[in-house]
Amino acid sequence: MKALLINGSPRAAGNTALALETLRTTLVSEGVETELVQVGQLPIRGCVACGQCARLGRCTFDDAVNAVAPKFEAADGLFVGTPVYYASANATVVAFLDRLFYSTGFDKTMKVGAAIAVARRGGCSATFDELNKYFTIAGMPVVSSQYWNAVHGRTPGEAAQDLEGLQTIRALGRNAAFLMKSIALGREAFGLPEKEKRVSTHFIR
Repeated sequence: MKALLINGSPRAAGNTALALETLRTTLVSEGVETELVQVGQLPIRGCVACGQCARLGRCTFDDAVNAVAPKFEAADGLFVGTPVYYASANATVVAFLDRLFYSTGFDKTMKVGAAIAVARRGGCSATFDELNKYFTIAGMPVVSSQYWNAVHGRTPGEAAQDLEGLQTIRALGRNAAFLMKSIALGREAFGLPEKEKRVSTHFIR
């Protein structure tokens, strides 16, 4: 089993990193191979809807998105952590995920996904919901925990005091490992769910 962890914080050693390290340690203890990629400090521009990815098989902007794409394809699970800015994820990680999901044509069905939001106080639920939409549009089961995946802390390292938040992340890690292993067994025994030909409409036709 392989898990790809994305740190959307510009601080490589901040509270988001602490939450993701808690997740990583738990996944490793469950026999899951992990890799963490730090993107929050990178100059990642947003999608411009040029459509070139359909022709090139990759994003036309050759940056961290294209570097991470094969890691995502090889992974059984994708876990994204971000600080909360104005009740939203860091804009850099949003730009990264927009382009990562849109420009990659490989089948993401039954890769598991989970989001972690880290805040001083509020906005975690909105950010958690925002990130989960990437998984659910791509056929990726969202891993649950014992509570919504929120960790609180302001200054670097302060999140270590959020005992419930970190316990929630450890539960997430155990559930994620179980789900990835279960899906692998199910894929081997039954294959993936049948897919219909995609019907794509909009509101005026």
